[in-house]
Amino acid sequence: MSKKRIAVLVSGGGTNLQALIDAQSRGELVNGELGAVIASNPDAYALERAKRAGIPGYVVARKSYGSSREMTRALVERLRELSIDLVVLAGFMTILTEEMVQAYPNAIINVHPALIPSFCGAGYYGLHVHERALEYGVKVSGATVHFVNEEPDGGPIILQRAVEILEGDTPEALQRRIMEQAEWKLLPQAVSLFCQDRLRVEGRTVRILEA
Repeated sequence: MSKKRIAVLVSGGGTNLQALIDAQSRGELVNGELGAVIASNPDAYALERAKRAGIPGYVVARKSYGSSREMTRALVERLRELSIDLVVLAGFMTILTEEMVQAYPNAIINVHPALIPSFCGAGYYGLHVHERALEYGVKVSGATVHFVNEEPDGGPIILQRAVEILEGDTPEALQRRIMEQAEWKLLPQAVSLFCQDRLRVEGRTVRILEA
């Protein structure tokens, strides 16, 4: 089984990208390799992380295109040129149109900092997610890794992990704990399962096959 080539799409600091880089260096991305990092923002620090790890970095900037659709098409073209098998959205803040999902059905993975279907969908990103969770008074939050479909945060769920909310939590403290305890663990795990062909999508359910 030849190694699957992974592209990570980023817009900012790239902490989830770093979790994948670290997992790869530990040999935990079984049958996968990080082949490209593509940023929607030329100043994204994630590009520096990619450079340090020896991963080719590219920029497909939203402002270079007249519409989200034009940008999505350019992105799909670039991914195809790079022979990418799996696309990982790691803090990618640009809206992609349906051409992306059509080009990579059940081959785009996103990580969301809440337990979907709670605190997800349009407008729920970054600190907003944690602000809303704390406002609502939930006792646990967490992270979800899911396949991407046309609906924001609506694709089939691959992995989830709960993280307890502590007395006096701020959105920033909760965000950090969910990253450390859930996101940075689940994302490499899901990517590795995909690269081993161990994920089977049946309707809304993702079955994890035995190795």
